[in-house]
Amino acid sequence: QVQLVESGGGLVQAGDSLRLSCAASPPTFRFYDAGWFRQAPGKEREFVAAISKTGSNTNYAGSAQGRFTISRDNAKNTVQLQMNSLSAEDTAVYYCAAGIKGPGTLANRYNYWGQGTQVTVSS
Repeated sequence: QVQLVESGGGLVQAGDSLRLSCAASPPTFRFYDAGWFRQAPGKEREFVAAISKTGSNTNYAGSAQGRFTISRDNAKNTVQLQMNSLSAEDTAVYYCAAGIKGPGTLANRYNYWGQGTQVTVSS
């Protein structure tokens, strides 16, 4: 069983940056691929970025490519999402997820989910 807790969300202005963090337990988190998803009001949950167990492979949604960077620190059991050049379209609840089926884009590939952290970008 993996427990995930997100942090770092908040209210920022368009053009600002924000860094989300996901703390995982237990230490076996290093055996899991990790991903970030988001869900805006009235919309489906969508893929943002994913990273493989060792951090050697990453995967980004088109909307995140070039602006967001996913990384992980297996020694600290954390996954981060650095978000730059934020816009109002990035407003959503951001969720961290963990799974063993590779750093894919589909939510059903992930077995464990955090509770989410709210990101609000004012224009």
